[in-house]
Amino acid sequence: MLVPWNRISARGAGLRLPFDDRAEAGRALAEQLVSLKLDHPVVLALPRGGVPVGFEVARRLSTADWKVPLDVLVTRKIGYPYQPELGVGAIAEGGEPVLDQGLLDQLGLSEEDLAATIRSERVELERRVAAYRGDRSLPALQGHAVIVVDDGLATGGTARAALRAVRLREPARVVLAVPVGAAETVRALAGGVDDLVVLTAPVNFRAVGYWYRDFEQLTDDDVVTLMARAAERP
Repeated sequence: MLVPWNRISARGAGLRLPFDDRAEAGRALAEQLVSLKLDHPVVLALPRGGVPVGFEVARRLSTADWKVPLDVLVTRKIGYPYQPELGVGAIAEGGEPVLDQGLLDQLGLSEEDLAATIRSERVELERRVAAYRGDRSLPALQGHAVIVVDDGLATGGTARAALRAVRLREPARVVLAVPVGAAETVRALAGGVDDLVVLTAPVNFRAVGYWYRDFEQLTDDDVVTLMARAAERP
């Protein structure tokens, strides 16, 4: 199910845009997710920015019978070697690189040309997994409804890699939930999930940070602190 953004707009949902911060966006997103009536969901947040959003979602969806687990699914953008900010793909823990073949063709690149970049991003990915989770494994996803959460979708590269990695673990249902996403990206990803919940999907997207008054960059310590708070939550 794709939640139509023309119905869940700033005015229609009683929200102010930009969002005050990621926590406010997470609370608003959670209210829409409640209507899906998911059975024993698991929330996987894409760090770092998706974690405060996912924290609010997991808290709101928890019930007396089921404390919704919050965990991270670490992803890394694979950048064009000569212009690293230009993403040509992404990789998620437990998955293989997902590359934008059309963009690679335009740039005249092959996967072999990206080998060094991919190795470097794998190292950083593994460092972050260790920092956020230590030696603990991801929670079991098989048979669960899995909600993949981020603070926004620009090109959708990291989300695409995350969704593919989640599918390998045989969940019963995959939900992608974001407060804001570029309209074209939202349409492109809608077919790869069971449900896509987005509060607003502007055509003139600009950047994720444009939709937040407070878009302070998070640290590894911020992620670890939120994860600890989620684990302690009754």
